[in-house]
Amino acid sequence: MLKYRILPVTAYQQNCTLLWCDQTQRAAIVDPGGDLDRLLGLIAATGIQLEKILLTHGHFDHVGAASLLAEHLDLPILGPHREDAFLLNSLPSQCATFGFPPIPAFTPDQWLDQGDLIQVGRVQLEVIHCPGHTPGHVVFYSAADRLAQVGDVIFEGSIGRTDFPRGNHRDLIASIRQRLFPLGDEVRFIPGHGPMSTFGAERASNPFVGDSLFRRSNFA
Repeated sequence: MLKYRILPVTAYQQNCTLLWCDQTQRAAIVDPGGDLDRLLGLIAATGIQLEKILLTHGHFDHVGAASLLAEHLDLPILGPHREDAFLLNSLPSQCATFGFPPIPAFTPDQWLDQGDLIQVGRVQLEVIHCPGHTPGHVVFYSAADRLAQVGDVIFEGSIGRTDFPRGNHRDLIASIRQRLFPLGDEVRFIPGHGPMSTFGAERASNPFVGDSLFRRSNFA
C-alpha cells in the first residue's frame, strides 16, 4: 500500500509529496520545490528509505530543491517528459522573473514517457503524459491505491494555468478529460497546490472541466 505525506513548500505553497511503500519503507519524493532543510527533516522524521526524486514538470516552484536534494542524498532524478527540457534549462531566468533565489539549470537522470512504470518498493506508479500546463507535464498514478499525483494539471475546483510559455489550454482539457477522468471517479488526487480531491468530484462540479460543459463538445 502506498502511504504519503504532503509538505507545502516555498511562498507558493507547492505540495511536495513523500510517497512510500508501507511494506518495504522504500520511498520517492515528488516535486521538491524548495525548503531543503524542511524536506530533510520530513524524510528523517518519517524513517523511510528515500530512493528517487520524481518531477511532474519543470516550473521552478516544483523543482527548486531537486538538484540539491539529489546531490545531498545521492539520488536519481526522474522526469518530467523531455518536452519540459526548455524549462529546466531556463531555471535561472524563471527565478529572476519571479524574484526567487537562483536555481541552476539541470538535466534529470531519466526523462519519462507515457506508459513508463516506476517502482517504489512493491508499489508501481504509472507515468501519464498530460501536456497543457507545460508540454512535458506528467502524472504519477498508483492503480492499486487509486491515487494520483497530478502536479498542476487539475486542482479542486480549478485547472492549471496555460498562459506560461508553451502552455496550451486545449491540450490541458484533453489531458484531463481523456487521460485522467477515465481512471475512475473514486481516484483521489494530490494536486500541486491546495487540497486533495477526486476525479468524480471534479467531473461533477469543476467549472472548467465538469461533465456538464462537455456533453456537446469534441471531448469525451
